[in-house]
Amino acid sequence: MDEVVALCKRRGLIFPASEIYGGIANTYDYGHYGVLLKRNVTDAWWKAMIQERDDIVALDSAIIQHPKTWEASGHLAGFSDPLVQCLGKCKKRYRLDHLQEEAVEKGEDPALVKCPTCGGDLSEPRAFNLMFQTNIGPVQDEGSTVYLRPETAQGIFLDFKQTLNYARKKPPFGIAQIGKSFRNEITPGNFIFRTLEFEQMEMEFFVPPDEAEQWYEYWCQERLSWYVKLGINPERLRLRPHDAEELSHYSSGTSDVEYLYPIGWSELEGIANRGNFDLTQHAEHSREKLEWKDPQTGKGYLPHVIEPAAGLGRTMLALLCEAYDQDDIGGETRTVLRLHPTVAPIKVAVLPLLRKDGHPEKAREIYTALRKRLSAEYDEGGHIGKRYRRQDEIGTPYGITVDHQTFEDDTVTLRDRDSLTQERVPVEGLVDLLEAKINAA
Repeated sequence: MDEVVALCKRRGLIFPASEIYGGIANTYDYGHYGVLLKRNVTDAWWKAMIQERDDIVALDSAIIQHPKTWEASGHLAGFSDPLVQCLGKCKKRYRLDHLQEEAVEKGEDPALVKCPTCGGDLSEPRAFNLMFQTNIGPVQDEGSTVYLRPETAQGIFLDFKQTLNYARKKPPFGIAQIGKSFRNEITPGNFIFRTLEFEQMEMEFFVPPDEAEQWYEYWCQERLSWYVKLGINPERLRLRPHDAEELSHYSSGTSDVEYLYPIGWSELEGIANRGNFDLTQHAEHSREKLEWKDPQTGKGYLPHVIEPAAGLGRTMLALLCEAYDQDDIGGETRTVLRLHPTVAPIKVAVLPLLRKDGHPEKAREIYTALRKRLSAEYDEGGHIGKRYRRQDEIGTPYGITVDHQTFEDDTVTLRDRDSLTQERVPVEGLVDLLEAKINAA
């Protein structure tokens, strides 16, 4: 994990936020390549959810919802963690349940946990609400209190009726959105695995009650296979059903897609059979009818909901951990991100062999043509070997070198990041060739 974190900072993918002021715990900024990687992941998710299907529609709901939203959902009353503080030297705070889980994994008594930093005794646990609270307007009073959403799901439930009215859908159908959520969590770090603000890729799939179980099984397998398509080794993925004591009170079944991170097996995505709890709660608190009615028979029902909810940061971290590699090239250690071409921030780098003899001009001409259809980068700074190492570290799958032969036969050298094979290819049709390779990967 330390090597991945160091690479992300060195190459401008991801780095600590507010670092000139010493940073702030569990917040990160995304640099140029990190933004492009993030965009490629979300594009792949939208493609799987919207572009390739006709039974899911998109939504972008507000971050600040009516306060009654969180009363109805149960977040206001029950969305809290047991917080303990070290009474010894370090005074650090921890989630008690995390410490107890670690103790059980080590074969220790969870009732006798100590501070993992300094070994000090821990305070009695107290409830710690995870929602960020703020106020609307200039006066802070009880009526102005609102919350930053701790999940994107509730906005989908609030807009269920509106979506039925305009989208001309009937169950089974889904509503999908990507957006930021906020949780004031006490976290153990682990880079972007758990942060104060995070982006969720979440979909609520509304189904007839008697079809809920089959759709739950369907979405478990569908979501697992999506990560494989992004280039994650199936041997480092698993689907773990929750035990009875883990299940939320409204869920009849929940499974996590887990990835074998350097920190161990941890959740990438949760798929839950939520029943009709959410629509029931919001119908009761809002006094709005949220059932679906058959226009022919007039009979209606509250749909049950299957929820695949993925973390964008966790997905990116899994892709980075999966892709990180080192090999030996001519006695030198090469660090490389073997990202799947679909998600790689830059698809192709165009490099002039020399900074003279027309090489830069020709390379820029090729680069300008390629970038109209592909995420491309032009690089002429430093020795050609160093430039390729730089591209290897940000995961660029293909490199184009303009050299002396280019001016003789209008061909360039095409270099493959993973195999390091090089072939001469014509400039004409180059973008079609590259797109074919990326699509076939």
